[in-house]
Amino acid sequence: MLETFLVNILFLVFPVLLTVVFLDNIKESHYSLFLLFFSLSMILCMIYPIKLEIGFIFDLRYVPFIIVALYGGYKRVLPLYIILNMYRFFIGGDGFVQSFAFSTVILIALPMITHQFTGYNSRKRIITGVIAGVMTMLFYLLTLSSYFEKLTNEYWTLAFYAVTTHGIVIAINLIMIEKIISNIKNRENFLLGERLHVMSELSASVSHEIRNPLTVTKGFLQLLNVSKDITGEDKVYIDFSLQELIRAENILNDYLAFAKPQSEHMVHSDLKEETEYVKNILMPLAIFHNVEIVYVFSNSLKKRFDQNQMKQCLINLLKNAIEAMKEEGGTLYIQVIEQGKNIVICIQDEGVGMTKDEILQLGKPYYSNKKEGTGLGMLMVYGTVSKIKGKVDVQSKIGEGTTFTITIPT
Repeated sequence: MLETFLVNILFLVFPVLLTVVFLDNIKESHYSLFLLFFSLSMILCMIYPIKLEIGFIFDLRYVPFIIVALYGGYKRVLPLYIILNMYRFFIGGDGFVQSFAFSTVILIALPMITHQFTGYNSRKRIITGVIAGVMTMLFYLLTLSSYFEKLTNEYWTLAFYAVTTHGIVIAINLIMIEKIISNIKNRENFLLGERLHVMSELSASVSHEIRNPLTVTKGFLQLLNVSKDITGEDKVYIDFSLQELIRAENILNDYLAFAKPQSEHMVHSDLKEETEYVKNILMPLAIFHNVEIVYVFSNSLKKRFDQNQMKQCLINLLKNAIEAMKEEGGTLYIQVIEQGKNIVICIQDEGVGMTKDEILQLGKPYYSNKKEGTGLGMLMVYGTVSKIKGKVDVQSKIGEGTTFTITIPT
């Protein structure tokens, strides 16, 4: 029995191991592979069940099923539900009806808490997952007890093994999954830090040198533009040249934001002045795009930061949020609160939203969802938050909007 139990554990960590070996990241396009991995795990558990000395047989097919239901919701678990019951029907024998009924209950019940589950921290997700696994198994045993005239010692032995085994195995799998998620996030933070460092070095060494000839060129073009000796056609060309020079200067200004040390305009603030200032200057843009701003401030904690860079960071975020709603308008929610020893800034729009792959690209140079964007604005956001040891979390759904949550430790 012990050998079979260990083999079943191998089957259950099989999807996790394959994810680590073959996938560098978790993307929408990878879910078909996850489905294949977890399906194989379920089928292998049914092929090699755990046989107790008292004569009962049970397997761990519901462990991957429960895990996918918690993390993936209805959309992800439905294919596993179909595969599980089709293969169980193929095996035949007694118990198909009970298995079908039990998997249906899991399919209906567990995905209902997926949204809440994914919002928990790592430790709470592990605890919740173990509780969900134990509770579903207790429900299964309760259903099974109705088929016995008398609950014998054999039944209670089966109940003990089933509950403890499912609890332990789900805990092992969740710990490994959470560790993978943590490693991916740490790697992304490291790569982001490296990108910010390279951008800072590049902007410091190049931007100032390029800005001087641009300023001279711009000055001569402005003089030519007011000259009475040029033709109308020449004036059009000069206007285009000036517009491109101004755009080049704006890009350089974004680059220079990374080279500025966090010491020029340092303040010790609760962020009220900064958020209200940014809200007020962007109010005309919001009105123009039919966007209502709802602002809530409830924070007494203070943090030391560069005021100008923080204002620019908030301007970039709020401007992006407003422009995401420019087609149909909507409501922009700005909330500054305290959670424990952290200042939390929450910016939520009702715009076009982003896919998970697009969210992963945020903060990379020259990646932008806007046709005319350079991506440097978001890079500046991540850089500013990183300098004050903060974190940026992005949640978004296509057609529903995006929420940026900035957590700043004090």
